[in-house]
Parts: sequence; structure tokens; C-alpha cells
Amino acid sequence: MKYAYNTLVYAGEDIEQGIKRIAGFGYDAAEFVGDPDNVDPRHIRNLLEKYNLGASSICAIYTPQRDLVSSNDKIRKNAVAYIKQCVDFAASIGAKGISVTPTANMKIHAEADLETELNWAVEGIREAGLYAGEHGVSLALEAWNRYETYLINRLEQSLALVNQINLPNVGCMGDTYHMNIEETDIAEAFRNVGDKLAYVHFADSNRAAPGRGHIDFRPIAQALKDINYKGFISMELLPPFADPFSGVRCEEFYDPYTKESIDYLKQLFGSLS
Repeated sequence: MKYAYNTLVYAGEDIEQGIKRIAGFGYDAAEFVGDPDNVDPRHIRNLLEKYNLGASSICAIYTPQRDLVSSNDKIRKNAVAYIKQCVDFAASIGAKGISVTPTANMKIHAEADLETELNWAVEGIREAGLYAGEHGVSLALEAWNRYETYLINRLEQSLALVNQINLPNVGCMGDTYHMNIEETDIAEAFRNVGDKLAYVHFADSNRAAPGRGHIDFRPIAQALKDINYKGFISMELLPPFADPFSGVRCEEFYDPYTKESIDYLKQLFGSLS
């Protein structure tokens, strides 16, 4: 397995310190926030080379102005343009993937009927996916829990949409925190996706480091091994706030959780038969 850590949680810190930390604890790569207007990809690339670290993926941020299923055509076009910006950012730093969710984060009410919204999602993600493919980048369609979106909540729904989009560089993404809320059996959900699984986020039931909640990760790890998953497992750990993206600094998410997570993962996957 290849391991990554999402820099999203390193609030208020120079990006070099985060990259240095992730490399120092033995990860293969860092995951970066999709904020291409406010980062210098050349600087990121230089830092990755300096610390001999890879870039796993771009964690794209979907706001009300970046909503692939908005009833406003201009907003849908803006969402596609944003994903293309993230593709350029990813290609510039050597990242091979971008996370995609059709709705804005925390949007829980539809603006049109289900068929119409799914058609909008297919249209927008396919356009972005074609552009991504030209740049050697994949899109990973992530299922979020019901409190963050109403549209794609389970991996089976992600898979159905991916099959409709029907591009070789568009696959599914599972996050164990979301799956803990929505899936009957997390391991079985991963098995059912099989080779369409493009990217994985790990976090425990409380969105803390694995082992600090009540998720049993052993059958999940076994399922990933059984389906011969070769992608990254990236830690997306967030603080226990109503708005976990508020940027409040929580010390345990820096050195303690970064070290704890990689130690846990190496022990877990190393113990599998």
C-alpha cells in the first residue's frame, strides 16, 4: 500500500513544515487542498523534491459556486472550470488524482429532479474527466454522508455514476468516515467496487486517527488487499467541530496523529495474510 496524509488539517502553518512532517514520518505522499488560485505549484514541486515526497491527490473543495448539479448553468460551468484548474495544479506538482463530488459541501436539498441532476453530474464530470485524461490525471468520485450531501452517499451510487460517465480515468473514492455512517458493511462496499476504486480516505468514526474511534479497520484492509487495490490510502482527519473546515488549529492533528496513523497503517497491513 501507498500512504498519504491530507495537509487540509495543518491550519495556520507554512506548507513546508507540513511536507517536512509527512516525509519525516515515512509517508509516500502528501495530499493537497484544491486551492489553485492561492498556491504556487512550482514552490510545492520544489518542496516535494527537497523532502523526497510524492503528491497523491488534490482534495477539491466544492462550494455553492462550484456545484456540478446547480440549477444555475453558470455555476455548473464554473464547477467544471474549477476542476480543470485543479487538473492543471495536479499536473504541475505530479499528483495523479482529484476528488470529485457533484454537490457543494453541506448542500442537503436538491434543486431539480434526481434524473436531471444526475445528468448534469454526468455531463460536467465527463467534460472535466476528458480534460483530466489529456493531462494524465484521474478523477475519483467520492461518496459523502447524508449530513454533507443528499446525492451520492454510498459507494454503490458512486459506482453507478462512474459507469454512466464511462471514462477510463474516472473511478470511485471511499472515505471510511463517511462509509461508517452510510454503508452496511464497509469492507463489502469496497469489494463491490473492485477495480473501479481509484482513491481511499481513512479516518475513524470520529474523524480522528485510525484506532481512536470504533471502526474495525482489519476487514477493510483485508478487502483492499483482496481486490488488489494499488492506490493511495490517505489520512483525511478533521477536528470534532460542526464546521470541521473552520481552520482552527488542533495540536493533535499535527505531529501526534501524523505519526500515529502511519504506524497504525503499517502494522495493520503488515499483519494481513
